[in-house]
Amino acid sequence: MLKYYRQFALFRSLLFLLLLSLAASAPAQKSKKSKSRGQMAPPGPSIMWEDVNIGGRDLFLGPGGREMMPDLSRIKFIKKETGGANTKYRIEDGSGRIWVAKLGREARPETAAVRMLWGLGYKTEVNYLVPVITIPGKGTFRNVRLEARPKNVDREGEWKWTRNPFLGTPQFQGLKIMQIFMTNWDVLDKQNEILKVDGPGGTEYHYVVSDLGRTFGKYGNNNFPIIYRLGRRTGAPGPYSKASFIKGYEKGRIKWGIKGKNRGIYRDITIDDARWLLARLRQLSDVQIRDAFRAANYSPAEVNIYLNAVRRRIDELQQLTSDRYAFNWPSEAENAEASSFAAPVTFAEGPEPAYR
Repeated sequence: MLKYYRQFALFRSLLFLLLLSLAASAPAQKSKKSKSRGQMAPPGPSIMWEDVNIGGRDLFLGPGGREMMPDLSRIKFIKKETGGANTKYRIEDGSGRIWVAKLGREARPETAAVRMLWGLGYKTEVNYLVPVITIPGKGTFRNVRLEARPKNVDREGEWKWTRNPFLGTPQFQGLKIMQIFMTNWDVLDKQNEILKVDGPGGTEYHYVVSDLGRTFGKYGNNNFPIIYRLGRRTGAPGPYSKASFIKGYEKGRIKWGIKGKNRGIYRDITIDDARWLLARLRQLSDVQIRDAFRAANYSPAEVNIYLNAVRRRIDELQQLTSDRYAFNWPSEAENAEASSFAAPVTFAEGPEPAYR
């Protein structure tokens, strides 16, 4: 009798979590869809990725460069942003620029993730991580991500992973691989954004993954509804270094070490897609990779862990694409402990950002 009572109690708890999850997610999905362009093609050029000089990109300053760095000499609170799991405030800096300040554990990994994607040529948001900021009337906070809201950029709504102008292209397949590469366990349409950018050459529509906060940690422990969330981590160097990436190759498709929701979008990724991305990842230097995580204010020890973990994943792609039949894939347990590097790589510290 006790056994059946425990089973019933477990079932009741899981049912409660399911209903709670559906109730929490419904308003967010409705709000996002209300401003979406739907499936209409933008009236101007649509861009997700562009061919760039990868080796020449500054992953410390990121897509905004030095010219867009926030001026922290004066901060004005505008309003509290709604939606999302993390507290966000809209603020104005000393130069009059508008930013959305994100607090909490997603701030640092998102800063690094934006730089990794931008370094490869993908369109992204413009963001910076500020170690300390005081927002009048709200308090003083550490490790806050500031995301720009430039006057020449309008937010047009979400784009969908299963329906967009880039389906089947190498850059789109590469973007999907990068979500696994960065252990993004929150890959949903509502995290994507179409940015209408008015520039000197006209108007462009940039397709970006706007919310990258749940990256550089690890996936959950299972694929069951609701409880797949158990064990997930974000912005955690140690778990990221042990997380599974590639599990094998079968019938022309790569088997990924992912768990959780929305896994179906990765089923059509091929060896050629991995080879396209690898050709770009290999152009990133150790200094650039380090800079992406230094910009997110990780400690030198944490940066070294991330560097070695990123290099191990690049090495896995290299082995897969160079000899996909002979490569002896490690088991998930072995993969969790294996590393392509015998010892951590260390570098001298570079200059820190000079916030005004």
